[in-house]
Amino acid sequence: EKKIFSVQGPYPVIRSLLRARGWVERKLHRVSSQPQQQHGMQEKQLQEEKGGNGCRESISHHLPPSPFQSRLVQDQVPYFIWTNHCSAVNVQLLRQDQVLNHYTRVDAFATKEGLCQNLRNLPWFAQADPDTFFPRCYRLGDADERQAFIEDFRLTAARSLLKLALERAGGTLAGLEQQPLKPIKEPVPMSQIPYSISPTAGPVSLLPPQLVEEALQICGQHLASLRHQDIDGDFVFPCMMGTNWDHFMQDYYRMTHEGAGLALSGAQTEECRRVLQCLAEQLPQLGMEGDHNIWILKPGAKSRGRGIVCTDRLEEVLQLAGGCTAPSAQVNKWVVQKYMERPLLVFGTKFDVRQWFLVTNWNPLTIWFYQDSYLRFCSRPFSLRCLEPSGHLCNVSIQKRFRTAQGQQHQQIPPDLIWSCHQFQSYLEQVGQASAWHDVMVPGMKAAVVGALRSTQHLVGARKSSFELYGADFLFGEDYQPWLLEINTSPTMAPSSVVTSRLCARVQRDTLRMIIDRKNDPACPTGAFELIYKE
Repeated sequence: EKKIFSVQGPYPVIRSLLRARGWVERKLHRVSSQPQQQHGMQEKQLQEEKGGNGCRESISHHLPPSPFQSRLVQDQVPYFIWTNHCSAVNVQLLRQDQVLNHYTRVDAFATKEGLCQNLRNLPWFAQADPDTFFPRCYRLGDADERQAFIEDFRLTAARSLLKLALERAGGTLAGLEQQPLKPIKEPVPMSQIPYSISPTAGPVSLLPPQLVEEALQICGQHLASLRHQDIDGDFVFPCMMGTNWDHFMQDYYRMTHEGAGLALSGAQTEECRRVLQCLAEQLPQLGMEGDHNIWILKPGAKSRGRGIVCTDRLEEVLQLAGGCTAPSAQVNKWVVQKYMERPLLVFGTKFDVRQWFLVTNWNPLTIWFYQDSYLRFCSRPFSLRCLEPSGHLCNVSIQKRFRTAQGQQHQQIPPDLIWSCHQFQSYLEQVGQASAWHDVMVPGMKAAVVGALRSTQHLVGARKSSFELYGADFLFGEDYQPWLLEINTSPTMAPSSVVTSRLCARVQRDTLRMIIDRKNDPACPTGAFELIYKE
């Protein structure tokens, strides 16, 4: 009956559900030994799966196959293979009727570098702008992109200087910031509200007034470039116009980091407002980028938040990246991405959303979106005055290092730092934003997933008998619009909380329904999977 399977990795739920269907396990020859610490987590997930989904199998069904079973099927072909990594199997040797939970060449979108590089091609495949859902990003190992980042940092500094000058002069930035659907009613302690610069003791030094004129000139020429006015005239791009960038950046740092003042005349105030409003029409990320010019440096070959650093100084980015153009450093393939300085907060705390989706075919491209997801909170309140990981990186593996000292954590943030999307929807209803999830956040996540996959469809190995479950990570702006951070293969199914224990078991159950049960019964329920794109 071709009901032989192989599983590599800590997936007791998959084993249990397959055995409940009458399948027999054959050991995968290239299985790596599992760490002992996984055992307790597996047992917890087994109990959740047994109690929460009505499975009647005994715990023994989750144990590795017995020697007797292994001998029975050791020479047989496994027709369903679930592994941690595609490299565990030689895909070229698979038969056409062997089902594998991976596609090849997915690095095109499932690595930080791949997503950074290939999303730029999206306009060639769809009428969509990646700058509306993916924070601008540069590969520092590429000399041209490294220079493009330096220019972007400087241009962002010029915009930030105008924003800060307006704010400190009491000017409004109407139309330049992300606007919530409705006023947020949630009270947030003043100590948790980020602001530009802490008040300094003593007299505030004043910067020369020509600094504003220089920033206006830089932004004006950048605006002309965005409007393509440089094609017909004698326009010189900002990086080529002879600006003394070292001197300009020193004054900019004095203003942003040391609180130096900058007096604006009435005419300058109006011109700052006008230029920024015109830039907002051309730059979809102007609102979310804030005014601190913070960037996030990521080693492209690492996961779970390892090696990630937030910084607001150009020199520090270049120093941290070091010799990333050297061959010895190419394994990391560093990328630098604009940090989102105006995220949507819950109780003054930053969070992201882990959203699953399933691809069952790449030709024609067929994408299923999972209707359940979960939030991951930071363990410290959000503040741009402190760029430590505890307040800015939502990865569970990062935050568990900070849970021992949670004195600053809001009392309504759960100790395990996890919410289900349904808990979040209840929160949105309480603060008067009941429609935000279904009207703005979910449609935006779907569009981002479809855009990322369409831009890389031609690069992926489209094996017909394969499928793959992915985990996308999203942040949200104050206007509830989603921003895609990355897409992960083999998203963790470890039960790190009560919420993830339940949801991870459920998404594995529904994945098997999609891949195995629907093969024999196309009318079979798809669980929480929703078809969002079929080419």
